[in-house]
Amino acid sequence: QVQLVESGGGLVQPGGSLRLSCATSGNIGSIYHMGWYRQAPGNGRELFAVITSGGSTNYADSVKGRFTISRDNAKNMVYLQMNSLKAVDTAVYYCHVRLVSAYVYWGQGTQVTVSS
Repeated sequence: QVQLVESGGGLVQPGGSLRLSCATSGNIGSIYHMGWYRQAPGNGRELFAVITSGGSTNYADSVKGRFTISRDNAKNMVYLQMNSLKAVDTAVYYCHVRLVSAYVYWGQGTQVTVSS
């Protein structure tokens, strides 16, 4: 059974940094891309960072220049380095894996709270 488990969330002050990790387990298959969504209270789920198997990245304008996505293909892990955090970044952050077959896996989410 495939599982995605996020870690690294928590409470941080504005301007601070956090690093999220997503570990996969099970026979996940051929990955097309890995990425991160987030969902703030009252909002829909937002895809804001993806990375392909070849290492190409794409970011939403809201996080460009502040967040960096990376992956370890050998371990099927994906990471998110978040710098210069703002209160508007407060959300539940979800790891996401899309396979070549278009099937999608989700993690259970980790809370990130940016507050003084």
